Amino acid sequence: MKIAVINFSGNVGKSTVARHLLAPRLDGAEVIAIESINSDDREKSGALRGAQFDELQEQMMMLNNVVVDVGASNVEDFISLMQRYDGSHEDFDRFVVPTVPVTKQQVDTIATLDELRDLGVPPERIRLLFNTVDTKSDLRKAFTRIFDHYERKGGFVLNSEAVIYENPIFEKIKPFDKSIIEIRDDPTDYVAWNAKAMEEGAPDSQRAYIRQMVALKRLANRAASELDAVFKMLVH
Repeated sequence: MKIAVINFSGNVGKSTVARHLLAPRLDGAEVIAIESINSDDREKSGALRGAQFDELQEQMMMLNNVVVDVGASNVEDFISLMQRYDGSHEDFDRFVVPTVPVTKQQVDTIATLDELRDLGVPPERIRLLFNTVDTKSDLRKAFTRIFDHYERKGGFVLNSEAVIYENPIFEKIKPFDKSIIEIRDDPTDYVAWNAKAMEEGAPDSQRAYIRQMVALKRLANRAASELDAVFKMLVH
């Protein structure tokens, strides 16, 4: 399966969705980042730029499963190049459009959905994903603009259960070069290791790491199950 994660807006969690939701659940999937700069204005090493669309197509043709993370600064070029390379949007099985409750991001999300529709992407291939949602919020009220737009124009799949709720794991996992699934499946018994480290008077830095991993694994167990359910809604 070949999936593009896309939104004109930044700060909607595209990279998190690509690396923690989609790629780990696609056998052997590679994540290709199309971004000239990070949100902190540092160069992103190894990333493709939007203008290298022909190179992207070549890479995709050599992979069975791929997730393309389209950075906000390159979405306009990416869509323009899909128009130029007529029919290239058909290479993607899904366009996943993450959105968050912030007004600006919802407006940009609607613009993204409309651009994909106008490009000729079939509605069933465009999947909206509600991201960083407060578990106590009313989804319909939090995303009023999105729901209203869907009722007026349609053109994409809106599933009110395709939701990623706020979870501290998404911040806590950033220093680790691992997915949530890899953390969950780590066979190390960190609780037992912690007890042994305390008994042996291990350095504070080691004990702090072990405690961090205990908390991370516990968060990962719940988060991975929730992401499993969301993944099925987006790909089926």
